Amino acid sequence: MSKGKERTVTVVVTPHRCKACGLCIEVCPKDVLEFSQDFNTRGVHYPEIVRPGNCIGCGMCQNICPDLAIYLKDE
Repeated sequence: MSKGKERTVTVVVTPHRCKACGLCIEVCPKDVLEFSQDFNTRGVHYPEIVRPGNCIGCGMCQNICPDLAIYLKDE
């Protein structure tokens, strides 16, 4: 596999599903995500996409999320 993007995707966060465990932020190899300053309906800071151009489409964020609050959408 060549260096660079694995696939072209959009990272989608469903804020109301998030419990702010931070696993997606920790596991992302390209620092695409950070906690938002906003609160969701659970009263926690959910992840937001801050560096979308860094995403390589690896799916690690989606795979580790216990609440299915983040997923990748193929472009």
